[in-house]
Amino acid sequence: MDPLSAAPVLATVPFPAIDPVAIQIGPLAVRWYALAYIAGLLLGWLWLRRLGRRPPAVLTHDQADDFLVWASLGVVLGGRLGYVLFYNLSYFLGRPSEILMVWQGGMSFHGGFLGVIIALLIFCRRKGIHPLAMGDLLACIAPIGLFFGRIANFINGELYGRPAPDLPWAMVFPTADGQPRHPSQLYEAALEGLLLLVVTAVLFRVAAVRARRGTLIGVFMIGYGVSRFLVEFAREPDAHLGYLFGVITMGQVLSLPMILAGLGFLAWAWSRPPAWTPDRAA
Repeated sequence: MDPLSAAPVLATVPFPAIDPVAIQIGPLAVRWYALAYIAGLLLGWLWLRRLGRRPPAVLTHDQADDFLVWASLGVVLGGRLGYVLFYNLSYFLGRPSEILMVWQGGMSFHGGFLGVIIALLIFCRRKGIHPLAMGDLLACIAPIGLFFGRIANFINGELYGRPAPDLPWAMVFPTADGQPRHPSQLYEAALEGLLLLVVTAVLFRVAAVRARRGTLIGVFMIGYGVSRFLVEFAREPDAHLGYLFGVITMGQVLSLPMILAGLGFLAWAWSRPPAWTPDRAA
């Protein structure tokens, strides 16, 4: 018996009735989901401009401005293609024209992550920037986008959690089946977003950490992977995928390589001499 659904209903928290459409101008509908992407990119860009100039500087303000375009393309293209390949390939093989219909929903963080990595490598090669130093900066700003993205998922009533009728803060999502469920989107916003943002911001202030290029990349990958893996126990699996091998979700499968790669980045970063001495950051 599922322990999340075995107990009787005790209480639920009302789901806030927020229209998924934030702004309607004639036939043009701007959804909260789109605004979340815009907010994440713009605030991340501002944070990148600030962190990038911290001595010893990694990139200029102009380079940060240029990277905003690269990051946007990486997130959108990678996120969409990742969703198509990882989560619903058979569906899109029969409807290839729908691959471009991103406004209908369907984005993958893991795909967006790979897309940004590719964009980062190309950008750094063209601009002569050390990719690990740039990657450490992105590790600090990625939680901003994750936070806003999960809040948008919550507003849309999507990617909700498993049934939990005995949970005091369980919610009945209008897009689900009427059962009280974990607000797993908020769990992810707190762990992958706020907590990781604080952890990376604090570590970035430590010169010895910044000098070990790749450290913050490793911290982010481990932090995200562990957070996502744990929250998946409270999150409803994708209906068309269910549980892989009967016990694990696709989100957990994709998070395990991130955790292992993060550990590899940390081991590599701290087995090598620092890129510069801390007094250069004064």
